[in-house]
Amino acid sequence: MHLTLKRIRRNSPSYENARRLYREAFPPNERAPFFMLARKAEKGLADWWGVYEKDVWVGFFYVVCVAKLAYVFYFAVDAQMRGRGYGSGALAALREQYEGSRIFLAAEAIDPNADNYAERVRRKRFYLRGGMEELHTHVREGNVIYELLGTGGSVSEREYGHLIRKWAGRLWSRAVVMKMLPAEERTGGCK
Repeated sequence: MHLTLKRIRRNSPSYENARRLYREAFPPNERAPFFMLARKAEKGLADWWGVYEKDVWVGFFYVVCVAKLAYVFYFAVDAQMRGRGYGSGALAALREQYEGSRIFLAAEAIDPNADNYAERVRRKRFYLRGGMEELHTHVREGNVIYELLGTGGSVSEREYGHLIRKWAGRLWSRAVVMKMLPAEERTGGCK
């Protein structure tokens, strides 16, 4: 299987697929306004990739890059394509696209009390199998605690804050609580 990444634009065939999948794959409290994602990508503040096998839509990545640091804001595989190796193939294509960069993402922290505990565990195992490593850092965005996973090395609070401010702007980035958490503030199994 060889997957390719193609840019998503408002007039591209994958735009509506991305909009639908975004709403299906992410809970409301973890979604930025869709129009904002599109606008930021159009302004060159993010890379928005459709993932394809030949001409077949598989899913998408939404990546913010600053100084060889690539933050995967969103990654989703279409429900019809899951369980067939496309997620792993997509991660391989992403690593190839951003070769030489540190790639990281924020996955919901493992919390045994969370309603979706089993899903969180499966997701983390998937990323670890896909070449990501624990970065031993947790962040709070709004009311959600995430664990950072990545490749190529750690991400400092300064780098993370700079990347978010560059993408969101100073005003909007202040409206979202983003804080790297020390070990004692992490949830359940994250310690």
